[in-house]
Amino acid sequence: MTRPNQVWATDITYVPMARGFVYLVAVVDWFTRRVLAWRVSISLDAAFCIEALEEALARYGKPAIFNSDQGSQFTSTAFTAVLHREKIAISMDGKGCWRDNVFVERLWRSVKYEEVYLNAYASVPDARARIGRYLAFYNAVRPHSALGGRTPDQIYFQQPLLAAA
Repeated sequence: MTRPNQVWATDITYVPMARGFVYLVAVVDWFTRRVLAWRVSISLDAAFCIEALEEALARYGKPAIFNSDQGSQFTSTAFTAVLHREKIAISMDGKGCWRDNVFVERLWRSVKYEEVYLNAYASVPDARARIGRYLAFYNAVRPHSALGGRTPDQIYFQQPLLAAA
């Protein structure tokens, strides 16, 4: 990978709340680690995954390749139809090959240890709002060692590294 929008990836994770749980899906640019779109849902149907994909496409164009695991949401006719419509190559991980989607797995680790596990969300809207604030922080403020101390936004939008004060 040499630039943004070559490969995007997606995955779903489970997010515990004070009572119950929700699911979080994200579309991530592999080169920059930037979260391009995300959704929270109370069910595992494909609709919230398609919404996130459609938002990413509308806001950022399209990648050459789209990577996911073989979950039923991502293999559904409705989801793959969006990728076919946009003429995006589909790449699916082999069963049990978490390393194929390591960038999204690292995002989940950060989201859970830096946000989710520190908070017991009282409601779905509370979870959605707080996860949204964290993902904005993750993209724009949180430096990434894999990006040379820069943020995903700096790399995605080709912003210069700010000198430390």
